[in-house]
Amino acid sequence: MATLKGTSAFVTGAGGGIGRAIARRLAADGASVAVADLNLAGARDTEALIRADGGTARALLIDVADFAAVRAAVAEAERAYGRIDLLVNNAGWDRIEPFVDNTPELWERVIGINLKGPIHCCRAVLDGMIAGGSGTIVSISSDAARVGSSGEAVYAACKGGIISFSKTLARELARHHITVNVVCPGPTDTPLLDEIRGGEHGAKIIAAMTRAIPLGRLGTPDDVAAAVAFFASPGAAYITGQVLSVSGGLTMAG
Repeated sequence: MATLKGTSAFVTGAGGGIGRAIARRLAADGASVAVADLNLAGARDTEALIRADGGTARALLIDVADFAAVRAAVAEAERAYGRIDLLVNNAGWDRIEPFVDNTPELWERVIGINLKGPIHCCRAVLDGMIAGGSGTIVSISSDAARVGSSGEAVYAACKGGIISFSKTLARELARHHITVNVVCPGPTDTPLLDEIRGGEHGAKIIAAMTRAIPLGRLGTPDDVAAAVAFFASPGAAYITGQVLSVSGGLTMAG
């Protein structure tokens, strides 16, 4: 069902993994999708997949940590589609290691991508959304923000920041009919999990992780994409400032 027909979406980190699944789902629902990624080859692959499915997409190069680069990519998308109706802040990166082994250079990179990136993207799209009197923002956080995650201290801090930032934006932007919500994936089968799987004790770690999930399996990128599609749909027009975990029941908020 083309619930997003006639709209346009800007999805960061859409060159693979969860971002690719989100871009494909939104395109299947009728949106024209700006597929934005630092990995332009991956973005072009996503664009090709969407076009093969009969959708509309445009690959764009973006470095979310660079505000000028974000503004340029958003301006290109606006020229192509007229305006951006939906922003999905998906781009993220981390390196799993104990906090005491981190370097300040790592902190800066993690914060630049995972916290400054969504801030940059929101600011870049908001003038157009406010002028148009409507819009939807969905940011991908993580259950690491809600319960912590060993080896991901600064990443978890950034993802927690996304939640606070989004709730505040939701309050500020409601009068412009712009909704702002957050999706928090739990353990999801992505390239980052492949890195763990390839480690010395990777198989045991993933098996233990899976056993802890009440629904008995890891999440998939499509599971996350479905939650984003819900927040993007007309059925979620009265929902803002909310945080939804997609974790198979691993985390249950009270």
